[in-house]
Amino acid sequence: MTVRMRHTRSHTGNRRSHHALKVQNIAQCQHCAAPIRPHTVCMNCGRYQERQVVDVLKKLTKKEKKRKQKELAAQEAEAAESKPLDAASLSKK
Repeated sequence: MTVRMRHTRSHTGNRRSHHALKVQNIAQCQHCAAPIRPHTVCMNCGRYQERQVVDVLKKLTKKEKKRKQKELAAQEAEAAESKPLDAASLSKK
């Protein structure tokens, strides 16, 4: 025969204190600035730590491939424009 134990709100709360969901960290891809989870391959450009790991364009159809190439080219051009100037490039002007 089991012994009936009391369970108060505080004991229930103490047990459930570890049930809360944690907020996931979101980083940005260094190449295309897409939001990604840390330490994972970017699903937008297929890069991990500045290396091309996955060929994203390989699995796409011809029409999707053209659209994706234009999108990646636009992102690279935008990234090139937004890079801060260094001392060597400023002295040339």
